[in-house]
Amino acid sequence: MMTIRVPAAVILGALTLAACSNPEKTGRFLIDPPAVAARVPDRLGTVELRDVSLPEYAADQEVMWQTADGAVRSTPDNLWADGPQRAFTLALARAISEVSGATVIGEPWPLAEPPQRVLEVRVEKALAQADGTYRLTGRYFVADEGSGGANHARSFDISVPLASDQPSAIAAALSQAIAQLAQQIATLSGPGRAITTRRSAVSDPFALDPMF
Repeated sequence: MMTIRVPAAVILGALTLAACSNPEKTGRFLIDPPAVAARVPDRLGTVELRDVSLPEYAADQEVMWQTADGAVRSTPDNLWADGPQRAFTLALARAISEVSGATVIGEPWPLAEPPQRVLEVRVEKALAQADGTYRLTGRYFVADEGSGGANHARSFDISVPLASDQPSAIAAALSQAIAQLAQQIATLSGPGRAITTRRSAVSDPFALDPMF
């Protein structure tokens, strides 16, 4: 009977590969905003939410964070449980619906009757920063084509303290930031000046708010 000798380096390499691919060592984290504490009036009606635009690093499957040297880093041991863009879009749609009673659904719109409005969110920064906060910044745009093309644009700049430097704390802070963003969109509020445009002389559904 022939005996085949396997080099120790090959055996060690195989064991190392098996250990690295152990699914129990990979953490997968959900983007799940907390339950709504207070509700606001519905100012949106039915809304199609376009897929949220995320920075490349925030759209990656690995959970990212910033280190003291300013670099954005990650590890394959900590992943998002769903695609970040899809998870962010679905979580935001649900959070706006829950806080306001509006019907907000991610694209493509599935109902026979078209939506009253279209919402677009462009995220400029979504990062667990080295200063111990999770920062979510960008702009959102609400288009009401049904009433003649009234449009509303506003920026957002949200900071949530990080409870720790663990990926679970990053996921929790992102979820809280999405909940705050949902509140701002539902009330058409946020930092900075709102921009509204009209294509025709029809009533602007956003003009009732004195902050504009």
